[in-house]
Amino acid sequence: MGLSAEKRQKIDEIFKAGGYTDYKWIDPQKIVVAQWVRLKCQFGCGEYGHGGACPPNTPPVAECERFFREYSDAIILHFEGVMDKPEDRHAWSRKINAKLVKLEREVFLAGCERAFLLFMDSCCFCKECTGDRQTCKEPRMARPAPEAMAVDVYSTVRQFGFPIDVRTEYDQKMDRYAFLMVY
Repeated sequence: MGLSAEKRQKIDEIFKAGGYTDYKWIDPQKIVVAQWVRLKCQFGCGEYGHGGACPPNTPPVAECERFFREYSDAIILHFEGVMDKPEDRHAWSRKINAKLVKLEREVFLAGCERAFLLFMDSCCFCKECTGDRQTCKEPRMARPAPEAMAVDVYSTVRQFGFPIDVRTEYDQKMDRYAFLMVY
């Protein structure tokens, strides 16, 4: 059983008040979780083992899959960005992710006690991540990215008509996605 129409409307109002317009409600059972995503993190991402909200500081893939099955509804939020320099991405992401943490809190306060956000990029709140949840400097704000929870973002967002392509140059438009899990 999903959220009531009343609760959905309340959340839509929160989103609109925050300036969020590019999002879709989805069935969380359609979120694609895959082992290959974790392996791409482990063998291909420079943040593996360094980020407190990145693998191996996230649950195993099977637990990630089980996590998504505990939710009745989810919202995909789409963000577009073009960076002049590759290093600009983290400042852009940090700003958006900080706003998203506040959004998650508002949804929680609206009666969705299980509200849980997956950032649109790695956490990147601290310039120097401790790499450990125990010593994280921003434990109340840190959240994993969908990929850190083994979400195949490409397959998942395409199901819902969102654009996403592999970028070949840093000055190309990025399509980034955050997920807000609600119950």
